[in-house]
Amino acid sequence: MSEASTDLGRRRFLAGVSAVAGAAALAGSPVGRAAATTRPGGGNYPFQLGVASGDPTATGVVLWTRLVPEPFVPGGGMQPRRVPVEWQVSRDERFRHVVAVGSAWALPELAHSVHVEVEGLASDREWFYRFRYRGDVSPVGRTRTAPRSGAPVGALAFAFASCQDWASGYYPSYRHLAREDLDLVLHLGDYVYEGGIPADGGYRGQDTPDVLRSAPLDLERWRMQYALYKSDPDLRLAHARFPWLVTWDDHEVRNDYAGTEQEQAGDISALRAAAYQAWYEHQPVRAPSRHDALGGPRIHRRLRWGRLAQLDVVDGRQHRSVPPCGWGEADACAAAYAPDVTMLGFQQERWLYDGFAASSATWNLLGSNVMMARLDHDGPSGSRLWHDAWDGFPAARKRLTDAWTRHGVRNPVVVTGDWHSSFVNDIHGDFDRPDSPVVATEFVGTSVSSNGDGEVYGPYYGPMIKYNPHIRFFDGDRRGYVRCRVDRKEFRADLQMVDTVGRRDAGESTFASFVVEEGRPGAHRA
Repeated sequence: MSEASTDLGRRRFLAGVSAVAGAAALAGSPVGRAAATTRPGGGNYPFQLGVASGDPTATGVVLWTRLVPEPFVPGGGMQPRRVPVEWQVSRDERFRHVVAVGSAWALPELAHSVHVEVEGLASDREWFYRFRYRGDVSPVGRTRTAPRSGAPVGALAFAFASCQDWASGYYPSYRHLAREDLDLVLHLGDYVYEGGIPADGGYRGQDTPDVLRSAPLDLERWRMQYALYKSDPDLRLAHARFPWLVTWDDHEVRNDYAGTEQEQAGDISALRAAAYQAWYEHQPVRAPSRHDALGGPRIHRRLRWGRLAQLDVVDGRQHRSVPPCGWGEADACAAAYAPDVTMLGFQQERWLYDGFAASSATWNLLGSNVMMARLDHDGPSGSRLWHDAWDGFPAARKRLTDAWTRHGVRNPVVVTGDWHSSFVNDIHGDFDRPDSPVVATEFVGTSVSSNGDGEVYGPYYGPMIKYNPHIRFFDGDRRGYVRCRVDRKEFRADLQMVDTVGRRDAGESTFASFVVEEGRPGAHRA
């Protein structure tokens, strides 16, 4: 792939981001009471992908929707021109106490998606919002603002999830999650998968359009992939119920990629630019700023929840080095300790460690797309590791754990996606020295649907656990999400598992619960 084509892909992405970030708000009248009821959905209803909110602060939040009357045709069934979309925020679900109104451009360059960055809201309370385009009104969404920085806060309730391959099963976890009493949802990557969709919908057993057979390679096809995933009613329900914080992992572009490289495909810059733009168009996130000389978007983010918690969500894909010891499963090697090898990129590392130094929160939470703890595959007989996780970047991992120690960071807890399995891990200050102190705790959540109901990872990873005494718990064969509650005394994690992903109405239960006590790194069974 030529350098010119790579630069063109990057410029197109940045041009799209600049367009939405710079779109002026239009003066417009609020949604009238006569239009308060959404008419039944149909082929021409523009809000088929629902509504969402995200990136809350103490004074605002991002509101999202996309106009797409025909999800699986180029352009989504919209004419290639910009159109105004009205939005409204209210204190109550019936919109009797409207506090903010406005209009925003839905641009064809960004798939007629809308990202409204609302400001001026009161802190630490719930809000309701909706959109109107011509005579159609969107579903109503519920969101909330964060407590003010430094405010005394009793608790934070959130859930985290990842890995939702559409063709591997339904999303009953989101149906149950939407019934929880949560402040926010954290999605840690693999929101979509990069493969073509079977005619029978795979494990779902439902017909899908022919245009979805081939894998996404260009922007229009990526847009259709997101439209398919967001056609799931339970995913839309969970988005409409809570604000989300999102990051990406590999399958939003290509399996196990690093930076702009992938083992089988080589340079994937153009593909990555298209995939990143489609991700932005379909997520409730702020317009990403340019991160570095490579032109990539900055998507790492920080949320402060009063004095109680600081949550840093990192981007562990875009800026990482190509794994020095090899792709995937390989032996450890000295090259991984070179000072120029990074998981996050050095700009993001500085941002993260500066945030550690400035934090006065009781709990310091880190959202990671891949597992931080060591997973020794063969014990004393060898040095096999999985290098698509932090194990492939041990020096970068130690820089992070050293930063926790150096800055006296209180109660660090890592929440992680990717693995389609559940782990509860002690994080040592130096995994090359098993006797080094435990400095943090990691909870790795299983997938929402990926791998379906099959027994996949239990038989494979289960025998390895004996080589890894820092792994306090492992389960490799269930689907679900993790519900977390943080207060001044403890961090509690409940592993919420569904009976099957073969039905939307599958039951759910708490498979296991763990607690981390304030001032004592390491989890114990609740």
